[in-house]
Amino acid sequence: MIYGLAYCDRDGRIYFDESRRPLADGGIVRMPQADELIAAPSGSLAMVLPGCRPRTGSGTQRRRHTLAVALPAGYTRLLLPAFEPDADAPTLPLFGYTFACVVDDALHVAAMQTDESDAWKPRTFAPGELEKLLDRRIALDPGNRVLRQVALCSREHGCFTAQNVFLENGEAALPVSPRCNARCVGCISEQEPEAGFPAPQTRVAFETTAEELARVAVYHLERVPNGIVSFGQGCEGEPLLRSVTMARAITLTRAVCSNGTINLNTNASVPKALQRCIDAGLQAVRVSLNSFRPSVYAAYYRPLGYTLDDVFESVRLAAAHGLRVSLNLLTHPGVTDDEPELLAMHEFLRATRIDMIQTRTLNIDPRWYFGVVGRPSKPRGMRAAIDAIQRLGVGVGNFTHTH
Repeated sequence: MIYGLAYCDRDGRIYFDESRRPLADGGIVRMPQADELIAAPSGSLAMVLPGCRPRTGSGTQRRRHTLAVALPAGYTRLLLPAFEPDADAPTLPLFGYTFACVVDDALHVAAMQTDESDAWKPRTFAPGELEKLLDRRIALDPGNRVLRQVALCSREHGCFTAQNVFLENGEAALPVSPRCNARCVGCISEQEPEAGFPAPQTRVAFETTAEELARVAVYHLERVPNGIVSFGQGCEGEPLLRSVTMARAITLTRAVCSNGTINLNTNASVPKALQRCIDAGLQAVRVSLNSFRPSVYAAYYRPLGYTLDDVFESVRLAAAHGLRVSLNLLTHPGVTDDEPELLAMHEFLRATRIDMIQTRTLNIDPRWYFGVVGRPSKPRGMRAAIDAIQRLGVGVGNFTHTH
């Protein structure tokens, strides 16, 4: 395979230069391998990195801007673009920057497909189509603030789980908490002023009631027999801080319908709160973390009043009660595949029943993230990390499955 440089001009126009061999960043700057590259899948989004100059085997391309790609759902990033920033280069906003190059006059990316679901394929709507769906559903329950929040997320942010509420499809969102007990560096719903850019989503500003949540859940599950309703969305903080409300919403939902799955997306920081939801009938939990190492976890999550040990206790609690347990692993080349990380992951997974690890590209400026958690000591490659998970008998995917 012969590959060349794909780059942008300052206006974002894409060019190919097959005489230059681009370098990639996998924690260390190196050439990509043939088995790390695939044709850019449908739904890929090409992005220009302002003030970032692509690095190649023949030196930094000073007059060119680095091209990166944001992958569609169902793909896992293997490499980052290698670039040298100008002195005044801005911090990059919260996207997943994937290495891209040209192969046989076609754009390729450093990625692998790790899951597939029709419910998560890129969507398009005819003019006014989405608005009609939102208006029709809200009219049935006009006072429900949950519906108004997910309508906002559907329109403004293209959130699939929010749109599913109105499409009556797959996994539907139940946002519940405006508060959080972590200060994640890459939080998508709340950023500190010194971050230099706004959060890409709008955090829910109110505490939804159990009755509002249950009405949305019942309506969805009655129309989607194998559907999923999920607390804990990108537009909110930590749902376990409202475990009493969630538990009541679960009870109210199950008093009306028994089909489908009630799921919780969480940082799993409060085991007692999780137990309350389990007792009420919670069936699945998806726990987010970026690392199995306490120092790396704390550097990114900046937890308030809990530690990674609390997260692990919650995971073991859910597994012991027979819930479907997934880990929402925020992956980043050079961190996820670092040898000490793989050893810590192996130790935990060997001792704990996990049904699936859902790989999630960590949306963050790579310079920022490496500055927070450090560069790797011995990166083994993202394929090696995924292979290590599968060798332990744990499934790898990207979506919540009901079986």
